[in-house]
Amino acid sequence: MFISSLKSPPDLKGFTLIMPVVAVGNVGQLAVDLIVSTFDMCRVGHIHTDCLIPMAGNNPYSTRKEDADGVHTAAEVYMSREMKLAVLQIRSPVIQKRAKRFRQVLVSWIKAAGFSRTIVLSSSHAYQRDDRQLQGTPLRYLVTPSMLKLSEEALKELGWLEMEKVQAFPNLTDGTAEPRLHIPGGGITKGFYTDSCAEDLPVAVLLLFCSEGDNIPDAFTLVNHLNSWLQLLDNPGEDENKWKIPPSWTLMFGGSIPPALF
Repeated sequence: MFISSLKSPPDLKGFTLIMPVVAVGNVGQLAVDLIVSTFDMCRVGHIHTDCLIPMAGNNPYSTRKEDADGVHTAAEVYMSREMKLAVLQIRSPVIQKRAKRFRQVLVSWIKAAGFSRTIVLSSSHAYQRDDRQLQGTPLRYLVTPSMLKLSEEALKELGWLEMEKVQAFPNLTDGTAEPRLHIPGGGITKGFYTDSCAEDLPVAVLLLFCSEGDNIPDAFTLVNHLNSWLQLLDNPGEDENKWKIPPSWTLMFGGSIPPALF
């Protein structure tokens, strides 16, 4: 359930929604951090649900002490009215056995809010790619039929590769079995995409093959691919400094080494 932090609920009808999925490397969340921080988007509410591991913390985007007050939670909504852009930042994993219910919560909210389109940022294990997925860039995309109607020409111009379907049991079948969509390490990505197809929602998934580690470069890669479609910034690939890194990233790998050790 969406709970607004404003006096009156924001009107998000016709907005583009960008949201991550908790997946390998947290690439989607990092990319969303860059978007929220760069455009100084304002928090307008949160998703109240028992499907996510509870968490609370300080404002991850504050640059001044006076802005750090208040509690921030696992699933928060940010908005830029000028850009007609909304962002749902999901900061904690889905509780086991509640993934289906959480997907239903998301689909219901998206339909009720009236978003014009939803773009999901995700990732998948690089080491589980098949031979075809080793070709080209590590970016792949998926679109629902209703999104394809809206963006077919734009996607053709971008030249991205669609996520390939693979055999359920490679080298163990006679090749007659139907290939399936497989996104290892992608969390609820596949389920949410399938639900969106069934509900006829205009949804696109952008995902990056990656491995766990320092995934900051992956986040810049993913957000730059997104920008090549939405044109949020002018030519950010020429200068990554155009994306504003949030202060919370300074503690991504913990604090500095105590000098007393030496």
